[in-house]
Amino acid sequence: MQRNPNPYETDILLQQYLLLHFGDAEQPLGGLPGPREAVDFPARCARELLDVSRLRGGARALDIGCAVGGSCFELARSCDSVLGLDYSRGFLRAAAALRDQGFLETRIPDEAGKSLAFTARVSGEVDRSRVDFQFGDANDLDPALADFDVVLAANLLCRLPKPRRFLERLAGLVKPGGQLLLATPFSWTEDHTPREFWIGRDMPCHEELQDILKPAFVLEKTVELPFLLREHARRFQMGFSLGSRWIRK
Repeated sequence: MQRNPNPYETDILLQQYLLLHFGDAEQPLGGLPGPREAVDFPARCARELLDVSRLRGGARALDIGCAVGGSCFELARSCDSVLGLDYSRGFLRAAAALRDQGFLETRIPDEAGKSLAFTARVSGEVDRSRVDFQFGDANDLDPALADFDVVLAANLLCRLPKPRRFLERLAGLVKPGGQLLLATPFSWTEDHTPREFWIGRDMPCHEELQDILKPAFVLEKTVELPFLLREHARRFQMGFSLGSRWIRK
């Protein structure tokens, strides 16, 4: 069955994701009272889930579903090389521009169809040369991808047509002793995933996730990770991803 047209190839989603990945607390909320701990979600996934003490020189990281690259640049603080994969070529062009020049001028949605100027910036503390980006389908990954010290997939699982296929591929991506970092709100919809492939239909989602991964991984940490996506100046999507760190057996 052929996939539907990619819903992530739109200017409005590109703007929203650039703000999600590179906005500080004041930019998404614009002075409104709100949950500032939900800002900076992609970087927080890397910061709160990665165990830096386990890394050795030459550590390689893979970020699957990297979008515009916020978590890739955060991983580059600790890993010598980071490869970001995404299914949206528009997201990848933006991520590559941020790597090459350190910033990207864009717009963010305001009220009544208006927009505001916004500059997405990568921290000057990050060595951007450590990061590369590549087109990739998480349900059809290149067989040559293997032996990473760190693999991150944030808010990806419930956007895949066949999430179990992706999860079963992870053992071949992470080297023994390496870290798998997952974050997912388990927001299943039939727009993305046929109902028969939803994880958690017969038991809690997190329990079925553990059943699928436990032959190859040991669960080491779980944490709730709030996130905030701005639709316009007074409307936001807020969710909570279950963050988890797994160690490859």
